[in-house]
Amino acid sequence: MKKKFLGLLIGLLSILLSGCMYPEEEMAKNQTPYQDQLQAVQSAVESFQKDNGGILPIKTRDANTPIYQKYPIDFEKISPKYMAEPPGNAFESGGVFQYVIINAETKPTVKLFDLRIADTIREIKLRIKMGGYPPFKKILASNVYTLDFKQLGYKEPPFAVSPYTHQNLPYIISGEGEVYVDYRMDLYRAIKEKGTGGFKPGDDIRQILLKKSMFVPAYSLPYTIDEKNEPVFLENKK
Repeated sequence: MKKKFLGLLIGLLSILLSGCMYPEEEMAKNQTPYQDQLQAVQSAVESFQKDNGGILPIKTRDANTPIYQKYPIDFEKISPKYMAEPPGNAFESGGVFQYVIINAETKPTVKLFDLRIADTIREIKLRIKMGGYPPFKKILASNVYTLDFKQLGYKEPPFAVSPYTHQNLPYIISGEGEVYVDYRMDLYRAIKEKGTGGFKPGDDIRQILLKKSMFVPAYSLPYTIDEKNEPVFLENKK
């Protein structure tokens, strides 16, 4: 009975999240990142900040919110004065991206946060909840684990598509039951191609992924480098 109920819930969730009611052309517009739209939002943010004594047009978030989710843009503060309306691919317009600000205290820069990853994470957490406990499989680092997805009813492990390399990235879990994307493959490739960018062991190296990219590493844990300049999880930091 529980399995049947779980299947019904997941099926309903998949239908709701699939956007199947949207025309194909509208779906493509809502799911495509555009550099000119990003720049338009950047210009609007800068104009708002200049006119408001350095204040940023952002929504309030808890102090413990992960850094790349901490400063989402509040489009109600910049539309229509600084831009006519939010971009079509923004969450506020039915799109799949959250526009966020990084380096808020130093050099506010607009980036994209891919909300489609959140859809899969919600499904994984729903299956864990229905099963009663997370089926931990392998220890990756202190308080970081892989999951036994077969025990959660998956025929194949789900994955996130990297916005940087377009390769498939695995989902991992913390001891507290929070699900994340593992970006070590992306970081390894970036370091091999471009070096460490001056980062040292103990530094959070996720900034390496942000250079020349429109995206932040959504739902990521902090990473650093080891003595071999290879990416590893950065412990004791959120």
